[in-house]
Amino acid sequence: MGWGSAGIKIFDPVARVLINAGVDEDTQVKALGDIIEALRTEDWDTEQDSLDQFLDHPGVVRAFARHGITAPSAAHREEARRV
Repeated sequence: MGWGSAGIKIFDPVARVLINAGVDEDTQVKALGDIIEALRTEDWDTEQDSLDQFLDHPGVVRAFARHGITAPSAAHREEARRV
């Protein structure tokens, strides 16, 4: 069974706090990377939903990428919207 609420209840709020506090990108990558790894160990299955909310924040995007989670290209996202 997946853990869909992990993003809403844990990851997303922490990411927002780090961003709003002006925490540097390298620290964001480290802190969020640790959280990503812990949540994935617990069967987090909505990582992409969280990533999609933070595509304008390089530290968050890098944290996900280091754990093999990447956003589809802009062209792919636009095509998906049309379907």
